[in-house]
Amino acid sequence: MQHILYFLKQIHAYSGKILYINMFAMMGISLLEGVGILLLVPMISISGIVDLGTGAIPIVGNLFSFLEGIPSSIALPSILAVYVLIVISQNVMNRQISVKNTIIQQGFLRHVRIETYSSLLRSNWDFYIKKRKSDLINLLTSEIARASAGTNSFLQFVASLVFTVIQIGLAFVLSPNITVFVLLCGLMLIFFNRKFLARSLELGNKNYELGRNYLAGITDQMNGIKDIKSNTLEESRLDWFSSITKRIQTEQVEYTKLRSTSQLYYKVASAILIAGFIFIAINMFSAQAGQLMLVIVIFSRLWPRVAGIQASLEQIATMLPAFKAVKALQQECRVSQEFTSKSDKSIKPLEIKKGIFCENISFKYNQDTEKYALNNVNLSIPSNQMTAFVGKSGAGKSTLIDLLMGLNQPQKGRVLIDDALLTSDNLVALRKSISYVAQEPFLFNTSIKENLTLVVPDATEEQLWSALEFSSAAEFVSKLPDGLDSLIGDRGVKLSGGERQRLVLARAILRSPSILVLDEATSALDTDNEAKIQEALERLKGKMTIIVIAHRLSTIRNADQVVVLDQGEIIQTGEFAQLANEKRSMFSHLLRNQMEATN
Repeated sequence: MQHILYFLKQIHAYSGKILYINMFAMMGISLLEGVGILLLVPMISISGIVDLGTGAIPIVGNLFSFLEGIPSSIALPSILAVYVLIVISQNVMNRQISVKNTIIQQGFLRHVRIETYSSLLRSNWDFYIKKRKSDLINLLTSEIARASAGTNSFLQFVASLVFTVIQIGLAFVLSPNITVFVLLCGLMLIFFNRKFLARSLELGNKNYELGRNYLAGITDQMNGIKDIKSNTLEESRLDWFSSITKRIQTEQVEYTKLRSTSQLYYKVASAILIAGFIFIAINMFSAQAGQLMLVIVIFSRLWPRVAGIQASLEQIATMLPAFKAVKALQQECRVSQEFTSKSDKSIKPLEIKKGIFCENISFKYNQDTEKYALNNVNLSIPSNQMTAFVGKSGAGKSTLIDLLMGLNQPQKGRVLIDDALLTSDNLVALRKSISYVAQEPFLFNTSIKENLTLVVPDATEEQLWSALEFSSAAEFVSKLPDGLDSLIGDRGVKLSGGERQRLVLARAILRSPSILVLDEATSALDTDNEAKIQEALERLKGKMTIIVIAHRLSTIRNADQVVVLDQGEIIQTGEFAQLANEKRSMFSHLLRNQMEATN
């Protein structure tokens, strides 16, 4: 119930007064329908066309007694005209409410999507390290859509409830005894059918888990399709796919069986109830024909609405697991929020004058362990110089870079930009001053031009070609059939690894950053292009701060400072030649191994 109330608060917060206007309109429709039912039989009877003995019916006989003196030739068309007018008014209002409800539902869906995606984008890097990408995609697509579908179920539930209350009120006016009897029977049926709600919730949980695992498996397999094909794993993957789709099919069939069984019980019970109620009404309550007919008409129209209430509750119960998952994700994002700024357009990039400084920083990914990925690191990175980080795999190079970019925060110590502590207040300004080139370059499935202008939307073609020249990418781009407008496929699959790296490097340079971070950014380049990149980086020295992670030590010969890490600690710092001359050092060992491998 707590989650349902939260869900209703969210709808209220989004839709505001429109929700209440719709509810009042639904009450109006229910009243019109009740009046339509009330009009038809008594008016015809009182006018003398057919005598159903309705004169003794409370309220009705007095209300329509003025028709007794009207000739039947005029009364019948008048009565039917009023009835048709009421039905037309009811359906016109119904149409307007349906449109408004759709606006509320689709608007709420968009609202939840934007709110969730915005929260995701503002979450810190640690949040993403702990999450499976496919789970986030599943929540943003399938589960939010399912949760939003609960809006429609809720609106249907409200409509059915309002209609039911008003119709019961009319029936009670006509015959209190019969109405109380029918209500008691209906409440007993609802009580015995509560097990359907529990089963719906259970199936909703199963549907969420199946959808989550299905998308996770598909995402992993599409990302690793090259490995699957090269290792002939097609059959095993097809077996997995057949298995999970069979489970999804079974779950959907089970839900259909549940809903159809629930509706079957209601329809059978309604037939039995109406038959029993007519028998009892005549023999025990001595109901008059007019009363009996009106109550039968009311309850025959009311009972499907009661069944609709049950169906809406089952649908809400089914979507609750999805809504809980979305709510839990939003809460996690709020806890993991790295900055609170709603708009960063007014924030200007930082201008680093002195450098970046690490003072006694320590960091670990798992708070439950004692082992630190970085331990008591003290470091100075001078501005407008090149600093290179080297070390074995797992030494902590990438972890240190993440701290310098503010992606993670140290558990101990602090990071300073010039003399200012790096906090959430200046984090966006720092990020705006950084261009980052990863070891595994990421490109969007659009044109080369769109990939480049992602960081500088108003860049001219001259600027684009200048950046491409810098990264040694201009030659191969100019040879493509469509040049800058060439589509490069998913993650740049139509290009070679070296071409992808050069495009990402061009994109980084196009931004004109004050800090350029290269995480093995030249690892996929041949020696000729690597030499060109080194020359270009040399020209940038003195204009921007360059931070490089390198395994190929030949790429950092011109670095102003080389920092050697091992097991999360800095063990050497100095110039390339200085460290190379320290014969028993870690750096000398790494350099010697690479030279032997090359020879």
